[in-house]
Order: sequence, then C-alpha cells, then structure tokens
Amino acid sequence: MYKFLFFLCLPMLMLAQKQKLLGTVENTENEKLSTVQVELYNSRNELIKTLKTDGNGNFTLENISEQYVRLVIKNEGYSLFEKKLDLQKPEPLHIIMKKESHEIGEVVMTKRKPLVKRKVDRLEFNVENSNISSLNAWEILKNTPNVTVNNNVLAVKGSTGILVTINDKKVMLTGDELKNLLENTQGDEVKSVEVITNPPAKYEASGSAVLNIIMKKNKIEGYRGILSSKYVQTQYAKGVFGLSQYYKKDKLSVMASYYKGMGTYYREGTDYVNYLESQKRWVSTMNRKDKNYNQNTLNFNVEYELDSLTSLSLNYSGFFSPKSHGIYNVPTIIYNNQNIAESDYTTINDHQNRSINNSLSFQVDRKLNKKSSLSWINYFTGNNADKYQNVITSLNFAGQPPREENFMTQNKTDVQLYSTQADYHWKNEKFDLESGVKYSFVKTNSRLDFSDNENGMLQYRPDKSSIFDYKEHNFAVYSSLGYTIGKWNFKAGLRAEMTDLEGIVSEPYDRNKNKYWNLFPTFYTQYTTENKQEFGFSYGKRISRPTYSWLNPAKSYYNLFSYYQGDPKLKATITHNLNFIYSWKEWNLDLYYRKEIYPSMEISFQEPSTNSLIYYFTNIEKGEAFGLSLYKNFQIKPWWNLILSENLEHNENYFKGTDGILYKNKVWNWVSNVSTSFTLDKSNDWKLEVGHRYYSPGIQGTFRISNAWTAYFVMNRKFFNKKLDASFIFNDIFRTMGQKVSTQYANQDNYFLDYSDTQGFTFSLKFNFGNQSVKNAKTIKKTEEQERL
Repeated sequence: MYKFLFFLCLPMLMLAQKQKLLGTVENTENEKLSTVQVELYNSRNELIKTLKTDGNGNFTLENISEQYVRLVIKNEGYSLFEKKLDLQKPEPLHIIMKKESHEIGEVVMTKRKPLVKRKVDRLEFNVENSNISSLNAWEILKNTPNVTVNNNVLAVKGSTGILVTINDKKVMLTGDELKNLLENTQGDEVKSVEVITNPPAKYEASGSAVLNIIMKKNKIEGYRGILSSKYVQTQYAKGVFGLSQYYKKDKLSVMASYYKGMGTYYREGTDYVNYLESQKRWVSTMNRKDKNYNQNTLNFNVEYELDSLTSLSLNYSGFFSPKSHGIYNVPTIIYNNQNIAESDYTTINDHQNRSINNSLSFQVDRKLNKKSSLSWINYFTGNNADKYQNVITSLNFAGQPPREENFMTQNKTDVQLYSTQADYHWKNEKFDLESGVKYSFVKTNSRLDFSDNENGMLQYRPDKSSIFDYKEHNFAVYSSLGYTIGKWNFKAGLRAEMTDLEGIVSEPYDRNKNKYWNLFPTFYTQYTTENKQEFGFSYGKRISRPTYSWLNPAKSYYNLFSYYQGDPKLKATITHNLNFIYSWKEWNLDLYYRKEIYPSMEISFQEPSTNSLIYYFTNIEKGEAFGLSLYKNFQIKPWWNLILSENLEHNENYFKGTDGILYKNKVWNWVSNVSTSFTLDKSNDWKLEVGHRYYSPGIQGTFRISNAWTAYFVMNRKFFNKKLDASFIFNDIFRTMGQKVSTQYANQDNYFLDYSDTQGFTFSLKFNFGNQSVKNAKTIKKTEEQERL
C-alpha cells in the first residue's frame, strides 16, 4: 500500500524537488529593476509565495509544489504584469515592465523613472525623460547635477580638468571647440549624462572626473530624419542649420548628421594693472569681435550585427572651421599716481584662425556566452589648427616721440592620437568582473614664426620663433570586480599606467624626457535599505596630464606688452577624491573631499621692468577642497516640477609668488541652480521652464573671481502630431554674468573685467519626417536568441 502511494506521488515529489525558475525584471530602457515585488498564486488564486528582486533585477522561484501558477509583478510607476506558468515546462523569464499613464484633470502625465539615478560608481542623469531634451548637449550639461559651467569652463563639484566622453569614447577637443561640438549636438539624440566623480578602472586615469554623454540608439525600423534650424541673437546674430538622417533595416543601422553654424561672436573685457614701483596704472579696453561664417559639424555612424552575438560599429565625427577672423582695436591709457592720463597707446590686432578636427573609431563587440562578453575598440583623432595675427601698435608715451611698432606671428599646430583598447566583461548574479588593456600614442608638432619691423620692413626673428615637438606613449592595464550580496554593492579596481614622453623645443633648445608608472586604485560601496534609502562611499585616485598646447614654451604675443607662454616641464596633477553619498526619494546628497598635488592652471603676473602682463600655465603647490552637493527633484503637481541643485565648497590653493613666498588663496564658494518647469497641455506637448543660477566668489590659483548670477527662460512646443518641435530660450535675462578676476599679493596688483556676451535669445525649429514608429519585433527576436546562450 505504501509503495503504491509512493509511486502515485512520485511525479509530484519530483516536480517539487526539481522546480527552479530564474527570472529577470527590467524596464523598456533595459535597466534592471531592484526590490520589485514578485507574487505567486496557485490555481485557486491563493497567494503561495512572495519575494523581491535583487540589485540586478533577478529572482528565483524554487521549492514550489504547484504545476500551474500565476505570476504577478508589481512596481510603483509601472503597469501590473501577470503571466500564467506551467512549472513542468520551466524556461527563463525575461520580464519587461512598462510605465503606466494616469489622467489628472485635463493633463495627462506619464509616470517616469527619476531624472537622477544613483549607481554604485556614478550618477546618471536621464535626459530623455526631461523637458530639457529640447536643448543642445552644451545646455544639457549646464542642467546636469553636480556640473557647473562658468565662463565656458566645465567643473564637477568645483573641480575643472574634466574628461568628456561620448559613449565612453574620449573627445579630443577642449575650450571653444568642445563647446561648438556640443552646441551642435541635438538634445533629443542624448539618452543620458553620466557624472563619474571617481571613474572606475575601465576609464583612463586622466581628468579629475568624467562626463560621459550616452547617445540614443536608433530602434526605429526604416528611414527617418530631422531637419533643424536655430537662430541666436546676442550682441550679434548667429545661426545653425542641419540635417540628421537615420536608417535601420534588419541587422543594419546607419546614422548621419551635418550641421552648419555661422555668426559673429563678441566678448567684452577691460584690464587694469597697477605698478607699485612706478605708481602708474595701465587700463586697456578690449572688445573682441570675431566673425565665423563656416562652422561645420559632421557625424556618421554605422552598426551591423553579424549575428545576435556579434556587432560591428564604425563612427566618424568631424569639426571644420576654415576661417574665423576679426580685428581688435585695443586702446590703453596710462595714469600716474594722481590719476592723470599721461601716456597712451593703441593696438590693432588683425587675426584669423583655422581649425580642423577628425575622429574615427571602429568597435567590435562579441557576446562569448550568457555571462561574458569581449569588446575591442580603435580610434584615431587628428587636430589641426592655424593661427595668424598682424599687430600694429601706435605709441604715444610722455617724453618720447610718437612711434609705430608692427609684428606678425603664425602658429601652426598638428596633434595626432591613436588608441586601441580591449575589454573583457563577465557577470553573474553576484559578481561583475571587468578587465582590459589599452595603448595610446600622441604626437604633436607646433611651429611659431615671429616677424617684426626693422627699418619699415617685417623681418623674421629666429630668437622669437620656435618649433615644439612632443611625443607620448601610454600603456595601461586594469581590472575591477563588483560584488552584490543582498542590499550591499561593492566594487574595487586597480589601473596601472605607464607614460613615456619626450618634448623638444628648438629655441632655446631644450629636451624634456620622462618615463613613469602610476597606480590608480578605486573603491566603491553602496547599501540600499528596505525603503530604498541609499548610502555610499567611494575613493579614487586620478591624474591630469597637461594639455599639449600648455607644454609649448613659445611666446604667443597679444600685443607689445602682453603674451601667453606654456611650460614644457609642466608636471601632471595627482588628485585624490573621497565621496560619501546619500539618496532617498530623489534627494541626492554628496559629501566630498578633494586633494590635488601640483595642480596646473593658467595664471598671470606683471613684470615691472618691462611693464608686461604675462599669462602662462604653471603648477601651483597644492589644492584642497571639501564640500556638500544637494540635488532634489520635486514633483509638486503632476504638471509642475521644481529642481533644486546646490553646491557649497571650501577651496584652498597654495602657490609660490614671484617673491618666492608661499601664499594661500581660500574661499567658501556656493553655486546654486533653481529651476521650475510646467506642462501646459494634456498631450504633454507644451512645456516651459524658468531658472536661476548663482555663483558666489571663487578662486583659481592666484586669481580671485567675483560672484555672478543669471536668470533664464525656456519654452518648448510640439505641433502637427509631434512632427514639428519649436523652442525659445532667453539666457542671462538681466545681463548679470559679467565677472571680475583679480590678482593681489606682493607687488602683483591687477584685475580684468570679463563679459562673454551671454545675454540673448535662441529660437529653434526641428521637423521630424519619415517613419517615427518603433517596431520591436527584431529586438524581441534578438533577445530570445541571446537567452539561449
């Protein structure tokens, strides 16, 4: 009898022992959803099991005696998911949760993921879920948490020297060229911005922090395009127009875009130099007006899937500015100690610049099995610039007959960079391993030709001309390991970099050769409570190598009494970063400490013997800062949103003055960004935003920088079933972004007033044509193939 009952129940017992079903929960953006509630009901609709997904969105169903069950998954902001399962035919579950919509009054709002998501090693700002996607990439960075832009200089938590990457690929542009590239990058092509204060070992160690701009992938089958135009009115008019085209069919995806910019650029400045020795004050007024009617930005990307496991991608980006030209008329008045003008001179600076940048990358991604993948990427960048100026100075000094001086310079720079990198990634439910190698080679050549007048004719001056050749080899290996256990996430990594450099200056001859190894450790930990509070800590060591132009010692003259000069022996800056983070219900709080050893930066000093004001890049002794960053997104009403972003920092810079004494420059600095946005119609097509940014006084080496603030207004409206997108932006409404930058210690007493022509409005139009609907059939098929690994 017992044997009979045993054999009768054997199938059920075997079912109970062998049942083990694995599942993964993610959203439509392929983000794993943690702490999601999973419920299991039997055929009588009785709840038999409840559990939650882990930090990677995974869950496991086991020891279940029922054959037929109903799976229910609930998560706030997402539609309820239900599925009937036959546990005798178990198969892995790949569940995609869809966001839900609610109608509130006359406004339909879609509940979306938070704009800010905290990961163990970075902060992710989801642009596609915000109304700022109508802006360009440069304006988006201004609105990104922990990022500030002051005088077109990017900073993260007060630290400059930021490494900008696009889809994890380094952008070999700085200053105005980087700004132009990002201004011509449409916001609706940007998926998110990752703010990586302590970049993990996978990233090269250069730069105090990394801003990684992630571009959207084209998921729409067929052909579509975007025709865009933008008009900008500040002191003078500027415009941009362009065309973006996308094509996707089966395994092939192609994107190409071209943008052309043109206009006149303006900047106001006044220099004040007090010479204590002669008791005289020099005042120069320089209003810079440059015309550039041919700025071209070109992007091309093609991706091809050899199969569901292997993909190839080729990317090209180029920026071409054949001619930017202007004529500066700079009057200078010299006052004596009784404030009486006794001398003057006027400088006419006729100049033009040319700039070309090309970047080409090729990448192969291969999924080795369900847990591991391999990628190999190569990229080449070439940057070519040519700067010419003809400077005429009319001098009228007291006690001297009037005279005229003339000099001409031509500076040609060519930078070439090649890099290759291989990365291996392995991941299971608890461990996440990354490892790789990288080699890069940089070659730069800079030539300065200087001529001045002698007996009424321009003569070439070898002693003031120079050729600078620089080569740098960099080899790196890295490995990092992440570990997830319950509510804890850990990650640690180590990167080793070898740098071999050589810089040769022709006049006067100098050779600087150096070779060194550096180790860059990183560590992260994050704890998530039951109610989704997040606590984290991270440490990272970084290096900031000098920009190649900073190493050029040739004197680049602005006028007879002012020039810029680099230093071929600049040291790399070593930075140590500590961060403590706390996040809860979209409150994001960072406490941080930063120590910089030999920071490199541009400073100025006045030379009384020649009445010269010299700008040069140099290393100061050290810099230290600690501070607090706060970011909060308030959803006051379904149609009304408020963003608060604050950063309070104590910053200290230590530098040796011209008298050899060690000085300390310190300040409490506060940067505030408050903005509010409204959705004005039920179809979510009409939005507006107003905001305010405030910068309290700051420092940079010897400089003390005054406070500034700005107010702005943004309105965006979609028409014709979202095919036409119009936006209006009014920046620096009250013209309050002018700043005073001063140096005062020992016998140094000078300052300049600077205004970058930020007040103005922008009106832009974008028209979408072609297929605008997403077809998921191919994506689902590919996912199913990958699940069979």
